[in-house]
Amino acid sequence: MGEDRDGAPILLSGHMDTVFPKGKLGENPFHIEGDKAYGPGVLDMKGGIVIALYAVKALNHIGYNKRPIKILFVGDEECLHYGANTADVIMQEGKGAACAFNMETGLVDDSLCVSRKGKTEIQIFVEGVEAHAGNDFFAGKNAIVEMAKKIEDLANLTNKDAGTTVSVGVINGGTMSGAVPKHCEIAVDMRATKVSEMDKVKKQAEEICAKTYIEGTTTTFKYTNEMLPFERSEGGMEFFQKVHDIALENGFGEHACIDLGGSSDAAYLTIVGVPTICSCGVRGQWNHTIREYALVESMFERPKLWANVILRLF
Repeated sequence: MGEDRDGAPILLSGHMDTVFPKGKLGENPFHIEGDKAYGPGVLDMKGGIVIALYAVKALNHIGYNKRPIKILFVGDEECLHYGANTADVIMQEGKGAACAFNMETGLVDDSLCVSRKGKTEIQIFVEGVEAHAGNDFFAGKNAIVEMAKKIEDLANLTNKDAGTTVSVGVINGGTMSGAVPKHCEIAVDMRATKVSEMDKVKKQAEEICAKTYIEGTTTTFKYTNEMLPFERSEGGMEFFQKVHDIALENGFGEHACIDLGGSSDAAYLTIVGVPTICSCGVRGQWNHTIREYALVESMFERPKLWANVILRLF
C-alpha cells in the first residue's frame, strides 16, 4: 500500500499455515473460555495475521501516508519451506525495507524477540549385514551398534556456551531381537544461534557420518529441512530500542528483548539487512500443542501498539 510514498516500506511479515493436520479443527474448534481463545493455530499464527491487518486498517482510517506498508505472508513456514523457494522469495520481497515486524507468536510477558536459533534437520542411515544372532553372530555387521556410536558423537556436538544443540529425536532399526540388524536410521535436530555456527555443526555431523566404527557398515545422510538463524544485529537492536521507547512513552508499558530457540522467517529478513523484531503477534502459550491458546485482550492491545509505533517511527 502507498507505493508512491517516499521512503523504504515498513514490512509486516508472517505465515498462514499451522502445524496441525487436516481434521484437527473438528476436534478443537475455535472457542473462547474466559480470557483465552483456543483452536488450531490461534496463537501460531492466525492471531498475528489479524493483528497486522487491523493495525493497517487503523493507519488507513486516520490517513497515514508517511511510508509504503508491505505485507508478506507465506504459506509453508511450519514445514521450513521444504521443497520450495520461499526463503528466496522472502529475501527478494523483503530486501530494502526500512524495518520489519514479524507477526509470530507473542509472549505472555510482552517480551519482543530479537534473535532465534536456526534449525537444520538431517536424516542418517546405516546399512550393515543381517545375520542370525545365535548361529552367525560374527558374520553380522550391526547397524544399530554403529548408529549408537554415531549418536554419542552427535550428542557431543551440543555446546551450551555457544547455544548449539544437537538432538536425536527419532530412531528406527532392526526387525527382531534374534537377528543382527541390517538397517538403522535416525532423525536429528540441530540448532545454532549464528549462520557460521550452523555451517560448522553441519560439517562436524558430516564428518561423523564419514567415520566407520564397525567395518562392513556404510553410512549415508540427507538434509530434509532447514531454517537459518535469526541473528542479533546492531541495526536490529537499534530498531528494538526505538520500538521500546515509543511503546513506553505512549502508555504501552515495558517490552524486554528476548532470544528464542524456535526458528522463524525473521532470519531471511535480517540476512538481507532489514532490521527486524519477531514475536509481534497475539500473546499466548503452548503453540504446536492441543493446549495452544491466545490471550483475547492482546488482540486489541497489539494492533493499537503497532499502529502507534509505525506512526512515530520515522
